[in-house]
Amino acid sequence: MPATASTTATTDRPQDRYARDYVDLVATMTDLGLMRRRYGWYLARGALLLGLLAAAFVALFTLGQGPIQLVVAGVFGVLFTQVAFLGHDGAHRQVFVSGRRNEALARILSNLVVGLSYGWWMNKHGKHHANPNKVGKDGDLKGGAIVFVPEDARELTGVKAWLIARQHWFFFPILTLAGLDLHVNAVKAVAGAEPVKHRMLEAAMLCVRLLGFPALVMLAIGPWWGLAFLAVQVAVFGIYMGGSFAPNHKGMPIVPATLTIDFLRRQTLMSRNISGGPAVAIGMGGLNYQIEHHLFPTMPSVNLGRARPIVKAYCESRGITYTETTLVGSYRIVLAYLKRVGLGHADPFECPVTAQLRTR
Repeated sequence: MPATASTTATTDRPQDRYARDYVDLVATMTDLGLMRRRYGWYLARGALLLGLLAAAFVALFTLGQGPIQLVVAGVFGVLFTQVAFLGHDGAHRQVFVSGRRNEALARILSNLVVGLSYGWWMNKHGKHHANPNKVGKDGDLKGGAIVFVPEDARELTGVKAWLIARQHWFFFPILTLAGLDLHVNAVKAVAGAEPVKHRMLEAAMLCVRLLGFPALVMLAIGPWWGLAFLAVQVAVFGIYMGGSFAPNHKGMPIVPATLTIDFLRRQTLMSRNISGGPAVAIGMGGLNYQIEHHLFPTMPSVNLGRARPIVKAYCESRGITYTETTLVGSYRIVLAYLKRVGLGHADPFECPVTAQLRTR
């Protein structure tokens, strides 16, 4: 009898129940076939992007000099972002069953097409997925031109403090430089600033992209229009990338490094979905289903929308807050949060979910 009682007590521990919650949800997704690869979808998506990029290059070389080329530049900014979304899927092993093939696809798309170091991004993004919005663990919380943690803002003085107190006004203008920052970080990473797998291969591909594409632009429309073209392309790329990633976690609860949370709640409570249907899903590369993506990172992004109502109902049945809002609504939340952080105020989004977080 004592042994039986001990076993029952062990299996009824909260951490065991929480683990079963996630295991049962994964089993549901597997039974529905939502974890299976979608080769046809990815083949069609890749072919479409390849065709659009080819058309954009034709426009670059045939339309001549003039303001119309700034429109073409914006198109390249959008297409490079869409390629980055496809590379993101490959990095999460959503495209192929083979991990090696996914890695090869993601490395080629990231370095050779987008101009982003796959190795650098994986180091950063992997930590984010493991501990979203956890101070000292999630690299996306690291302060720079924008500060995301109130304690970091309170440590600032002088001009920097003045600027950060007004960072909500500068957020979107700063995103115009986000693409350039990604290119700079890629170069720094392969130059030795961070450990990067296949460093020389990535360096070679980055050279082709970061030197070759500007050279083609200059060849097609000359140096002055070429510089204007590149400025618009990089700005659109930065705004599109930043505008797609920021709504997913900024303004959601930020938790201390000492807090232990089970996987289901850790990924759900720190993430925000963006409503809007297929148009928003295509525009954001599936990142609008951020909760489902964090819960099932290897699920093909095209399946995330089908998983959404199941996950939402599952969370509601267990009293887990499931956050979803519109794209415009998310930007309002992000800007309001940045304003509070810039002024050094405490995170206003912690309290509603504190009771759902299990501490050690």
